[in-house]
Amino acid sequence: MLAEEFEARHGSQPLGFWSAPGRVNLIGEHTDYNQGFVLPFAIDRRAVVALGAAPDARPTARVSSTFSAEIVEIALDDLAPDALDGWSAYPLGVAWALAERASAAAAAASGTRTDLPGFTLHIHSAVPIGAGLSSSAAIECATAVALNEFWQLGLTPKELARVGQIAENQAVGAPTGIMDQSASMLGRSDAAVFLDCRSMQTESVPLGLGAEGLEVLVIDTRVSHDHATGGYAARRASCELAAATMGVESLRDLAPADLPRMQEELDDETFRRARHIVTENDRVEETVRRLETSGPRAIGDLLDASHVSMRDDFEISVPELDLAVEVSQANGAIGARMTGGGFGGSALALVPHAARPALKAAILKAFAEQHFRRPDLFVVQPSAGATMEGQTRD
Repeated sequence: MLAEEFEARHGSQPLGFWSAPGRVNLIGEHTDYNQGFVLPFAIDRRAVVALGAAPDARPTARVSSTFSAEIVEIALDDLAPDALDGWSAYPLGVAWALAERASAAAAAASGTRTDLPGFTLHIHSAVPIGAGLSSSAAIECATAVALNEFWQLGLTPKELARVGQIAENQAVGAPTGIMDQSASMLGRSDAAVFLDCRSMQTESVPLGLGAEGLEVLVIDTRVSHDHATGGYAARRASCELAAATMGVESLRDLAPADLPRMQEELDDETFRRARHIVTENDRVEETVRRLETSGPRAIGDLLDASHVSMRDDFEISVPELDLAVEVSQANGAIGARMTGGGFGGSALALVPHAARPALKAAILKAFAEQHFRRPDLFVVQPSAGATMEGQTRD
């Protein structure tokens, strides 16, 4: 079907199809840009791109999507962060970042710039937008693997994750870390990605949910958020201030034992922001230890504590997220927390299969009683990362 849509929009057949997943962050929120630890997993909701050569070999980038009637076209030479806006900044930002990297590599190798062929791209995404499941990284990573192959750049998945982050930071203007793109690029079935955001070392951590009769229920509150707006940036600025005041490179360099000294040297708000990061890093490492030694039923209290920290110290929750977590905890969930950057989006509940129907009914009832929008409830499976889906011709 995507091939037919591509042809209807662009008058030609695509060369192939590439996809990348959204992600759920099991635990480790706002720790990534503090060079800390995160534990996300890729989910079974994906963005798919169809890619073809530009018509008449023009050196242009032309993008369209199933969620907009707009077709955006720009010369490759004109790609730059300040030339991009709206939804097309995500795929075109990736194209810009890849082109910059390819040109720098060519100049270093031969002293000349590389001429990249133009392309046409059509996007479809099944990752809910604004739900905290990183629909943006799914689009970025699907575009990255497609262009990496089309332009024959030979970049590794970790390098492509970095490209996606650069696009999000500089082209979109969202000051996010590298967690989302790493999960989307490196995900594996039934496993989470344990990422050290300083060294960029990764470890695949088996989750074993099915063997324990568990599943992850996502509660999309349908309260939309936007990382390019001020709340996210303000939290990042507080973290940078705390690190500078404490004389460390990042909050990664502080441990729970440092909290008394931090409380003495930081103002109350900055201290609470920093305390969330320091304790969250500790919770991520403990979650990995328990998954490896005791299994997923042992991590519920860590998920619960993470939500309290985000609600009270980092102050990024909203009433809908708090309600979703509280109702989940009271109706059979092993643990629950908001997930994603906050100010809206989704919560997750780690729940036994048998408890899911009653939990869903309780959440819907509670939201209706509070006159909140009806949430979207769905189970996600830990899934594989970005990949080529197929070719239409050689």
